[in-house]
Amino acid sequence: MIGYYLQLAIHSLRGRPVLSALMVLAIALGIGVSMTMLTVLHNLSGDPLPQRSAVLFHPQVDPRPSDLPGADPEPPDNLTWQDGVNLYQLQAAPRQTLTSANWLPTRVDAPNSPLAMVTTRAATADIFPMFDMRFLYGGAWTRQDDDRRAQVVVLTRELNDALFDGADSVGRSLVIATRSFRVIGVIDDWNPRPHFYDLSNRKSGAYGEAQQMYLPFFTWLDLPQDYGYGPMACWGTDNQGGDHNPKSQQCTWAQFWVQLDTPAQQAAYRNALDNYSAEQLRLGRFQRTPNVRLRGVIDWLDYKRAVPATVRMQTWIAFGVLLVCLLNAVGLLVAKFMRKSGEIGVRRALGASRRSVFLQCLVEAGLVGLLGGAFGLPLAWLGLWLVRQQPMAYAAQVHLDPRMLGTTLVIAVLSALAAGVWPAWRASRVAPALQVKSL
Repeated sequence: MIGYYLQLAIHSLRGRPVLSALMVLAIALGIGVSMTMLTVLHNLSGDPLPQRSAVLFHPQVDPRPSDLPGADPEPPDNLTWQDGVNLYQLQAAPRQTLTSANWLPTRVDAPNSPLAMVTTRAATADIFPMFDMRFLYGGAWTRQDDDRRAQVVVLTRELNDALFDGADSVGRSLVIATRSFRVIGVIDDWNPRPHFYDLSNRKSGAYGEAQQMYLPFFTWLDLPQDYGYGPMACWGTDNQGGDHNPKSQQCTWAQFWVQLDTPAQQAAYRNALDNYSAEQLRLGRFQRTPNVRLRGVIDWLDYKRAVPATVRMQTWIAFGVLLVCLLNAVGLLVAKFMRKSGEIGVRRALGASRRSVFLQCLVEAGLVGLLGGAFGLPLAWLGLWLVRQQPMAYAAQVHLDPRMLGTTLVIAVLSALAAGVWPAWRASRVAPALQVKSL
């Protein structure tokens, strides 16, 4: 029966090509605009590390004074140096990494090699397996290297290409902030977006470029020059705060992530955070009752509202455009079905039920939606191309994947069916006797 209705719908569309084209154009325009912004939102709000995000967690504790004016009830995003070191030494998780980022002057340890500022991420050894970084050459440093402040470095493919023309550079030397470092590994391209592991970094942001090389955290902290230690959030009157003393008790700046493989490990780690905060309260370092958080990657991104507010607003506006286009389609469908009143009256007189007429009209509306979706896809591609031309950090990563391709067609058909319900109902109420008399 649906096949028969489909034949009638095709015949009807061919019979009134101008009206049919207007309906398809209205649907296509609405679908093109709405799917452009929905795809941007989908790209930006996706899981940045789907193979690992379920076991990665971000601990937070609250070292701020209890009477700090205007303090957010949520604990600070990052840790002070003291809390970072203490939690790291707790070893309460199977894997954990203490990390931050800055820029460091770097050159190849060879005569007349040029000096350049290179974006650097400092981290403890577990960052590589925790974040699923894959090595092209060599490997990572060890926890023992962390403890003995080994002067080793891991390069990204991009930096290795720039410094060593892509050759295996393991064993070569770099001069970083006046000290000699030995290259022990080169990782493949790795830049999950948004940068869940460090959303506070002002230079790379949530969607910018990843750092170009990786150093052991405590080695990096002991470097003689002060090139900053990542964005600091300070309170109180500590004159040593800001960018000059990372060990200030009143400044948070270090990111900390742990790997917890089971719900039991997560519960145990949460208890360890509570116990740690209670102990610091007894020692007088903390003034607040335990105020801790342990968020997974997706919860952390939701809490931080990693997706720009403008993208969310533009998505709502785009769906408003789709609604306007659908209202126009409703009007066109009503006009089209009413012009077929005579034909519908004859069908009703010959025994067709109201349900049959309703379904026939609804199939025609669905066909209009399918055609609108097909023509809306090129408009969505054009819209995404225009987004990629914008000077925004996330612009380069927006694209229409197969999942969104299917979603576009489904939304187009469902929208057209919704728009066709009322016109189809009106068509099914046509009185057959009156229409037959008018023929």
